[in-house]
Amino acid sequence: MDAFEVMSKRRSVRKYRPGHTTREQLSQIVNMGRLAPTARNEQPWEFVVVTESTKLRQLAHLTEHGRFLTDADACIAVLCRDCVYYLEDGSAATTQMLLAATALGLASCWIAGDKKAYAPAVVKLLGAPEAYKLVSLIAIGQAAETPSPPKRALQEVLHWERFSG
Repeated sequence: MDAFEVMSKRRSVRKYRPGHTTREQLSQIVNMGRLAPTARNEQPWEFVVVTESTKLRQLAHLTEHGRFLTDADACIAVLCRDCVYYLEDGSAATTQMLLAATALGLASCWIAGDKKAYAPAVVKLLGAPEAYKLVSLIAIGQAAETPSPPKRALQEVLHWERFSG
């Protein structure tokens, strides 16, 4: 798959079937996050990969909208040191990992972390220092269904030279 095909095929999948995502695949995905653009080359991120079913259930029950983690093969937590651009850097890493999962034929979904009430509990559960910010949780696995939500047309969102809404 070329980059444009990967970007057009990526979907947020919330229903997973039993499968097996390998450590090699998860390492490849995290490596793509590690290579994401970062302001001032801060690289404030750390990535915690969770594959144990007990811990996946614990994460699922901590989140507001991530109950489907119980059926995923893995979850990648994106944690960042608190710095000026931690949210932008962590979001760039998250996006690259979502795309990498798609390129490997895996399903994924971004679960919000930053500014969520459950973020400190997730940081604690994962054994990270309190000073780290939870940017996102990424569910990874085999899709049980792949949604295809409607997207706004290009001509509705593209503006030349100035906003013309």
